[in-house]
Amino acid sequence: MKLVTWNVNGLRACLTKGFEESMLGLNFDILGIQETKMQPGQAQVDFPGYEEFFNSAVKKGYSGTAVFTKIKPIETTFNFEGHDDEGRAIICEYENFYFITVYVPNAQDKLKRIEYRMAWEDDFRALVEELDKKKPLIICGDMNVAHEEIDLKNPKSNRGNAGFSDEERGKMTELLGAGFTDSFRYLYPDTKDVYSWWSYRFNARANNAGWRIDYFIVSDRIADKIKEVTIHTDIFGSDHCPVSLEIDL
Repeated sequence: MKLVTWNVNGLRACLTKGFEESMLGLNFDILGIQETKMQPGQAQVDFPGYEEFFNSAVKKGYSGTAVFTKIKPIETTFNFEGHDDEGRAIICEYENFYFITVYVPNAQDKLKRIEYRMAWEDDFRALVEELDKKKPLIICGDMNVAHEEIDLKNPKSNRGNAGFSDEERGKMTELLGAGFTDSFRYLYPDTKDVYSWWSYRFNARANNAGWRIDYFIVSDRIADKIKEVTIHTDIFGSDHCPVSLEIDL
């Protein structure tokens, strides 16, 4: 089974930059996207044979997630308790696993939203721990944190900034410690200079001055089912690139 995640940073814009062709070229079974920045009906995606689910923020042009799936879910849930207005999560239940696409809140400049981010992290972790008691999970999306120094180009100058604060990194450590595995690091513990997001400033992508903040995180008990994780740095259309997971479930 092949799963893909991509923060498209505006689906309507990404559709004009080869989104459909790029994704169909990956021959995915399930695709989770983040930052759709749209309301239902504002764009049409042509993926024949796939079901689609959108979760839009109340605020127009902001946040939002979507799932495209060849496999019909048993049930689909949007958001989770206490976090229902920013369209940040879709939970699809399948026979053998849960699939969650998630767009974790950005702590913002000077960490001005860090308190909400910490509360969100705690509530999300509680949610996935409960779900994990029923079936294994595959969580994907823009987690808005580079976990370790190896996960960004310039760790020293970014220490304490949004996405690389001690608080955010600590919450990722807590999530992984609750029974989950970072699939890329499971296969490639020492691989450097592979990133999934680059600032639009300072020719960051051309210089590969990036961050790895887009993840596939799986329940520990299915980590041995991971076959491959690929960060598709050759696919453009957003300031993020897609990540794919091949897993034998």
